[in-house]
Amino acid sequence: MRDTEDSDAFRLAVAKAALDLFSANGYDATSVDDIAEAAGISRRTFFRQFRGKDDVIFADHEILLTQAAEFLDRDHDDPWVAVCDAAQLVFDRFSGWKEYATLRYQVVHVNPALRDREIVTVFRYERLFVDYLRGAVPDHSHLETIQFCATVTATHNFVLRRMIRDGVATAPADLQAALSKVRASFQPSSDEVVVAVFPRGASRDAVVDAISEQLGR
Repeated sequence: MRDTEDSDAFRLAVAKAALDLFSANGYDATSVDDIAEAAGISRRTFFRQFRGKDDVIFADHEILLTQAAEFLDRDHDDPWVAVCDAAQLVFDRFSGWKEYATLRYQVVHVNPALRDREIVTVFRYERLFVDYLRGAVPDHSHLETIQFCATVTATHNFVLRRMIRDGVATAPADLQAALSKVRASFQPSSDEVVVAVFPRGASRDAVVDAISEQLGR
């Protein structure tokens, strides 16, 4: 294989070879030796990168968790938006790996043990988001932080499933719009008093516009 053993591309290539075998022959009937041969690597090289065949199938999640953590480690003006952006980053990567993600879904869907492993793996994104926000906004309600991160994660997973399971044409902008609504619904409260001035007899729409303008400042 052309990619170096420590590259993400290398791990994904091995994982794709494994998924092809799992899909064609069944997960239980496929051995590590089969995967190594299909990927053009040695058994020893395989185990330098993966603990076993149940590990290789989720190689993309390990890569994306690392990328999301690195993104959140940067400076962000709004930590709540940063969490939404991290979820968007993950979705964008999956959009580029749609064939891989769809194939993995088909394999995992028929294997209860793999489904359980996937649930645990997916929860790690939510845990990453919660840990980040607890550090970025430590004085904010812990409950609201958990609720926000759970909603972001659930929204991401719903849109992703529609794409890879149901075959619905889904663009990154679809998730972006959904996450914007989540962000707006969890807008942190403020004790600031908002004053809007408008003429006597102003219409309801004019009043709403005046208040919206003050809130937007």
